[in-house]
Amino acid sequence: MGDVLAGIHATWEFGTDSVLIRFERGIRAPKLFQALRERRIPYEALESVTLRPGKRGTVVLHAVPRPGADPLMEAAAGQLKESCDPYRLVLPAEREMLAEYYADELRSSLVAHAGDTAERHLVAAPEAPLSFKAYDGRAGFDGKQVTFRWFWTGASSEKWKAGDQTFPVARLSGVEWRSPEVFDGHLRLLPRATDGTEGFAGPADRDPASVVFGLGYGPVHESLPFAAAVLAAVRGGGAGGAGGAGLSIPHQIVPVPADRRDPADIAERIRHLGDLHRAGLVTDDEFSAKKAELLAEL
Repeated sequence: MGDVLAGIHATWEFGTDSVLIRFERGIRAPKLFQALRERRIPYEALESVTLRPGKRGTVVLHAVPRPGADPLMEAAAGQLKESCDPYRLVLPAEREMLAEYYADELRSSLVAHAGDTAERHLVAAPEAPLSFKAYDGRAGFDGKQVTFRWFWTGASSEKWKAGDQTFPVARLSGVEWRSPEVFDGHLRLLPRATDGTEGFAGPADRDPASVVFGLGYGPVHESLPFAAAVLAAVRGGGAGGAGGAGLSIPHQIVPVPADRRDPADIAERIRHLGDLHRAGLVTDDEFSAKKAELLAEL
């Protein structure tokens, strides 16, 4: 098509085999859009296209992805609010005829198997390295492994005793993301079962393969792209790539050596301690004592 359709918070640029979605980065745009910046969606990744009336004099052009085609939407598992759906383009109602034209053009570009579940991810995941602060620790992903570094002030005793964790992608079978906007929000890594056993089934705040959200930690625009990137790596290489195809690799938690004293990590823990102190969850005496203890580790 080669045309551009500008809407509210996003612009769709139509190519011969895909649509490039560029997201607005203004302060009114959803933070998830700002984090994604832009995404190229192949037409073969789409299942259907609709155009419906929106709120307050708008119309909404909605491209629905095929199941399994987009790691971001697969990780979200239907938990995104409509306003944060990256496949919705909101336009003024006076542009309805133009939007209908592009909706028809998109429909004509859908391939015959668009209604089937995609055998592989067709939309690129957010690129590593990625990291975010959860309530009980910092999560990091470098493209090959996920690390959890616990915050003394937020992590449960079970996690603190287990120590900081490292999970190679090849040892994972998937990711469970529960939105921070609902009760018990968390990100849980799912190990590959090798002997019929399953991973930890208890609460996420006690599971060393999970980080929990809350008090503004683990927001959607940070934790969901992270989950999507890990999921894409698992599907693309960990479970079926050269490093893991046909292999049965036991899950292993690799604790970070106890004698590591990373200044950046100590500084992060002090910042987290300060956040809890300002929120009234840590007393003045607890804050001073723990801060001194952390500084002594440098």
